[in-house]
Amino acid sequence: MASFNRYTHLFTPLKVGTTEYRSRVEFSPMVCDMTSASGEPTQGYIDFVEKQAESGVSIIHLGATPVDQKNSVDYRAELDVTSEDKIAGLVMIAEAAHRHGSKISVELVHAGRGADPDLITTEYAIAPSNFSIPGKPAYIKIMDNRDIDEVIDAFVDCALRLQRCKFDGVLVHGAHGNLIAQFLSPRTNTRDDEWGGSPERRRRFPLKLLKAMREAVGPDFVLELRISGDEIFPDGMHTPEVIDFLKEAQEYIDIVNVSAGLIVEEFGRFYSMPPYFRKRGANVPFAKAIKNDPDIHIPVSVAGGMITADMVEEYIASGDIDGVSMARALLADPDMLNKSYRGLDDEIRPCLRCWMCAGGYGTHIHCAVNPQLARTFRYSKVWKADTKKKVVVVGGGVAGTQAARTLIERGHDVVLFEKGGELGGHLTSISQLPFKDDMLFYTQWIGRETKRLVGAENIRLNTEATAENVMAENPDAIIVAVGSVPARPPIPGLDAGNVFNVLDVDSGRKNIPDGSTVVVCGGGLSGCESALALAMKGCDVTIVDMIPTSEFAQGGHDLSRSMLLFMLKNNRLDIMRERDPEMKEGTVELIGSSLVRSIENGTVVIEDKDWKMRTLEADYVVEAFGMKKNQEMMDRFFELIPDVYYVGDCLAVENIMNANFTAYDRASNV
Repeated sequence: MASFNRYTHLFTPLKVGTTEYRSRVEFSPMVCDMTSASGEPTQGYIDFVEKQAESGVSIIHLGATPVDQKNSVDYRAELDVTSEDKIAGLVMIAEAAHRHGSKISVELVHAGRGADPDLITTEYAIAPSNFSIPGKPAYIKIMDNRDIDEVIDAFVDCALRLQRCKFDGVLVHGAHGNLIAQFLSPRTNTRDDEWGGSPERRRRFPLKLLKAMREAVGPDFVLELRISGDEIFPDGMHTPEVIDFLKEAQEYIDIVNVSAGLIVEEFGRFYSMPPYFRKRGANVPFAKAIKNDPDIHIPVSVAGGMITADMVEEYIASGDIDGVSMARALLADPDMLNKSYRGLDDEIRPCLRCWMCAGGYGTHIHCAVNPQLARTFRYSKVWKADTKKKVVVVGGGVAGTQAARTLIERGHDVVLFEKGGELGGHLTSISQLPFKDDMLFYTQWIGRETKRLVGAENIRLNTEATAENVMAENPDAIIVAVGSVPARPPIPGLDAGNVFNVLDVDSGRKNIPDGSTVVVCGGGLSGCESALALAMKGCDVTIVDMIPTSEFAQGGHDLSRSMLLFMLKNNRLDIMRERDPEMKEGTVELIGSSLVRSIENGTVVIEDKDWKMRTLEADYVVEAFGMKKNQEMMDRFFELIPDVYYVGDCLAVENIMNANFTAYDRASNV
C-alpha cells in the first residue's frame, strides 16, 4: 500500500532510553495559567492536554513546575506536584494524554535566584552565589550542603510522585538561568569550594542531582534535560563547556533538549523565548554542535521557533538534530502535524510567534489566531447551528474572514463584501515589514482558507458594501467588520509631500530612501515596528509621542514588546543582522511626553510636558498616530435589520487576537 507521508524522518519513531517516541516532535513546556489557586489542574487544563495529545506529538511536557513551595517558585498559577494531596488531578492529566497515544511529562524547575519574593515562604532565595536579579529578593542565601541535599531530595520526591501518577518521565529544567544553570555557569557561580571555581566543580551539583533522580526512578522513566546550548552573555556558559557537561550527564539522562539564553535577563530572552524578530530555528546551531560531537550518544532535540513540518524534516534529515520541541505552532493549529502528514499544508493555520500565548498576570493561555485554544465546551469547537441562516459579512480583514469561516463551519450561507482587491485588511500592509514573514504567511492563509470555505463566488472583492447591495442579499443577519482607519489629528503640515502614513511606508507604497532622517509621529506598536524597519535601512529615526517612552509599543504581548523596546532603546539592531547580513544599521531615538505641534520645511516641531519647544530635522515624516473606528461605515448598517452585529475594530481598536476572538464568538452565536 502506498504511503502518503512525505515526512519520512519527522514521523519516524525515536528510541529514548528504553522508551519509544512515536514521532520526533515533543510538545514544549508552557505554563498555561489554568490551575486552581492551590495548584491543581482545572478541567480546562486537562482538556488542553488532551487536545495536544490528539495532535500527534510524542510527549507533552507540562510547563515549568517548582519542586518545592518554599523557595523555588517564580510564577503564579504553576502546577503543584509537591504534595500527595494533588495526585488526583495529576492522574487525570496522565489519562488524558495516554488515551490518545501521547506520553506525558512535567518540566521540573527550581528558580534559585529567580524565585518570586511574593510567592516563596522563606525570606530569601537560594543560589550558588550572591548574584541577584533586579526586582527579585535583595537577600540571597548562598547554598550550603544542607540546601543542596534538600533541593536534590525535592527533585527526586517530585519525580517519584509523578511516576506513581503514571507519568512517563520528567524534563529537568537546567536552562535559561534557573538553579541548575546557575551552578553550571561561570556568570552566576562565583564560589570557590567543592561546588564551584572550575568547570568540573560547577558540574558537581547538577550531576549529583541527575544521578540521584536516575537511581530513584529506574531505567524505564524518561529523564530529559533542558539546557541552554549557549548562554550568549560573554561571561556565561558557552557551547564547548555545555558539551563537556553533557558527556558526563548522559550517563543519567535519556535525551537532551537544547534551548539558549537566559530568561531572567532581557537580551537573553531573544534566545530563550525567540520572538518574531528572530529567524526561525534560531537555536539549531547550538543543538547541531552538540549532536555532531562524537562523544555524545543520546538523542538531541531543539527548541526555539520551530514552526513548520518542513523545517523539522529538513533538520532531522540533515543529521543536525534528532527531534524538536515545539509549542506555539501547535497552539495556532493543534492539527498541524496531522495536516502535514496528509499533505494539507495550505490549510495549516500559521503561527505569528507573537507570544500572545504566553499569558500573563491573571490571564490563561490564549492564541491570537486560534480562538478555540484552551476554551471550554461552547467555544472549544464550532457547533452546527440549529437553524440555517443567510449572513452578510461586511469587511474582509482579520475579523471579517474569521466570522465568515466560522459561519460556514456552522452551516450558514455567507456572502462577504470587501472593498479592496484582496483579503486580509491592514495585515496586507503590515506583513511587508522585513521581520513580519510569519504575519505574511498568516495573511496569505486568511485569503486561501476563506476562499476555500466560503467559496470565491460568495466573496465580493472590489465591492464597497452599501445598504442597498447588502439588503439585496436578503440577509437574516449582518456582521459588520469594517475595521479601522488612521487617526489624523489637526496638526499643521500633516498633508505635506514628505509626510507618509505608516501603512503606506510599511507596505512599500511609499518609499523612504536608505539613510534618510525620519521622524515617526506615534510610539505605538505600529510606529515602533516601522521605526525598526527604517533603521534596518540605515535611516536615523526619532519616535515622538505624548506618552512616556516606558509606554511605547503597546498593542502586543509584554514579552515581545519588551524585546522590541530593548532593541530600540539600546540601538541593538545587530540582533536583526541574522535576518539580513547586508543590513545597514541606522539609529533610533525615543522621545516621550511630547506633542507634535507642526511639520514645516523639513522639520518637526514638538513640545514637551514643560512647554519647551524643540525642532527635529526630518527628510521624511511617518504619521503613526494610531487607528480609530470606521464610524462612517459602521453607521451604514445599524438599523437595516434587527440582527446587526459588530466585531473586531468596530468594537475596540486593539489587535489581531481581539479581532479573531470577537468575530469567532459572535459568529458562534448567530
